[in-house]
Amino acid sequence: MSTSVTLSAATRQNLLSLQDTAALTSTTQNRLATGLKVSSALDSPVNFFTAQALQGRSGDLNALLDSISNGVQTIQAANQGITSIQKLIDSAKSTANQALSTQITTTGTATNAYAPADGTITFYVNGGDAKSVTIAEDTTIDQAIAALNDEAGSKIFAKDKSGEKIVMNASADVEFADTDSQTLLGFTAGTGTAPDYGDATAKPTVPQASELTVSGVDGRRKLAEQYNSILTQITQLAKDASFNGVNLISNGDPSNRLHIAFNEKDTANLDVQGQDLTSDGLNLAAIGPNSGSGSVINGQGNFLLDGDIKTTLTTLGNATDNLRAASSTFGSNLSVVQNRQDFTKRLVNILDTGAANLTNADLNEEAANSQALSTRQSLGISALSLANQAQQGILQLLR
Repeated sequence: MSTSVTLSAATRQNLLSLQDTAALTSTTQNRLATGLKVSSALDSPVNFFTAQALQGRSGDLNALLDSISNGVQTIQAANQGITSIQKLIDSAKSTANQALSTQITTTGTATNAYAPADGTITFYVNGGDAKSVTIAEDTTIDQAIAALNDEAGSKIFAKDKSGEKIVMNASADVEFADTDSQTLLGFTAGTGTAPDYGDATAKPTVPQASELTVSGVDGRRKLAEQYNSILTQITQLAKDASFNGVNLISNGDPSNRLHIAFNEKDTANLDVQGQDLTSDGLNLAAIGPNSGSGSVINGQGNFLLDGDIKTTLTTLGNATDNLRAASSTFGSNLSVVQNRQDFTKRLVNILDTGAANLTNADLNEEAANSQALSTRQSLGISALSLANQAQQGILQLLR
């Protein structure tokens, strides 16, 4: 005996239409809920896997953006360090110029009248080579003064108004090698501590005579100490100009470099080479009591010689040139990195947009579809009802 139900063609067609409408309604509701028109490979294999690839690359580039951002900050830290070091260099130049303008003089009049006697007078001018003049009992004061000035290379000795005493008026630090040299000229023998401005071992001197006053030496020595302090600050500042443990201006070793990858395969990258911009790296030597700046001249130091100070200023000028060159290099690298950073951000946006275009649903369209399907379902139910009315008429006849 058959158990199947016989449906008319109209009823069966209406049922199929209602089933299709229900399936479409389910799909539309899923898209509205997830916002995706392709949520799995079953929906559209090509779109799904293409979008996955685009999103994967976008994620890789997003991870690189953090590294690129750190690179930007590291270069900016180095550039800020260079700017601050230049200010210290300018301060060092000011100190050196102040030392150069500080005049060194040795002045005074002998207490005793010149009394010619056999002997040798030995003295040093600004710690240079020994100057020696031999006088005899018949050497007049004028002859002695002429010989001393000739040996010194400038007129630093003269006689007072009485014509009997030696007067010193030198634009330099004049020191005597022994007390006999002082007393032969009528000065008193120096007592106390011998000056150590020059190389005391190579040029032993005696304490300055009480009549002589040396000015400018202590001032230049203090300025040399200030200069050395600035050099220390330059080195400390360079070592502090780091970001995330990377310092590009305190070590010029080839291994000290910043590597920045611009793509996920590291086939596009930039290596920023570190430089040594400490005082040593800039060839700025400290000024000591027995050394000149840039060269050792007879052991003088502490800005005693104008020539040493001018050498120091030249070295500072070279340091400024090096800083400007380094700043230009880092600035160029920074421009490249920032440009790639902006490019990567835009590329990530393009990849995300492309993936979204392949998988995201148009919610406005899906909302309209939902309303249309709801209407279609209502109409389908009404059509099914009409299709069944013929069978209901036969039922009425049987009653």
